[in-house]
Amino acid sequence: MIQWVSESKMNINGVNLVLLENAKDLAYAAGKILRDKLYSDFSIEYKGEIDLVTDADMASERLLTKAITTAYPRHALLTEEGGKLGNPDSEYLWVIDPLDGTTNFAHRLPYFSVSIALLENGRPIIGVVYNPIADEMFAAELGRGAWLNDSQIKVSQTADLKSSLLCTGFPYNMHQPNNNIENYAKLVVQTQGVLRLGSAALDLCYVACGRLDGFWEMHLNPWDIAAGALIVQEAGGTVSGISRKEFDLTTGEILASNGLIHQALAEQLKG
Repeated sequence: MIQWVSESKMNINGVNLVLLENAKDLAYAAGKILRDKLYSDFSIEYKGEIDLVTDADMASERLLTKAITTAYPRHALLTEEGGKLGNPDSEYLWVIDPLDGTTNFAHRLPYFSVSIALLENGRPIIGVVYNPIADEMFAAELGRGAWLNDSQIKVSQTADLKSSLLCTGFPYNMHQPNNNIENYAKLVVQTQGVLRLGSAALDLCYVACGRLDGFWEMHLNPWDIAAGALIVQEAGGTVSGISRKEFDLTTGEILASNGLIHQALAEQLKG
């Protein structure tokens, strides 16, 4: 059972760790919904030509939204399907993706996740990303490090692009400008490979634990990257924008790496 911290105690030392454990419990519960749905029947609806949503997304989001709004009625939430909810003036914002990797899920490809971040005055202070099929819980607390399950994680030590393994993603509308094809074509011949795995949240976590050396993508939403970006940073990696140096959740772009290849990767993406 989740033991929620009261709002009056949220600024006490150590409270973020309790909030992190609460967020992990929620991610486990939402992940169970996704796991059960994956191996049974689920429905699919289309939000666009190829942008889709399943009833698993909706069930996961209902669980997360209800739990958080009940425990923290004065907080704000930003969710993929429900949009902005709660108190618009709150300094605390929960940013939730109930199913990151819906296309993979719809094809029963077991690479998807639940992503939950808590922001304080616009800055992520806790983040969790859970892959319910692999039973891997990535988590981070601002200033205290990042973990995969019970083990602390660090980014890789790959020092050059030619030895690196990268990952990226593409927008649903491939007919729009800046669709990332040119960047992919440029980097795939300068590295050991550029993967497209289909869950930005998990891709970022793979950078954090050293399975990948770098990740970039445009046309994203805050719920895709809020938790993963914090996890990369707390694992010793570097996170920035692409068209600009500073990372901003609202711009829809992210470049994350082990830090050692960051400048070289950024130069290629701007070139």
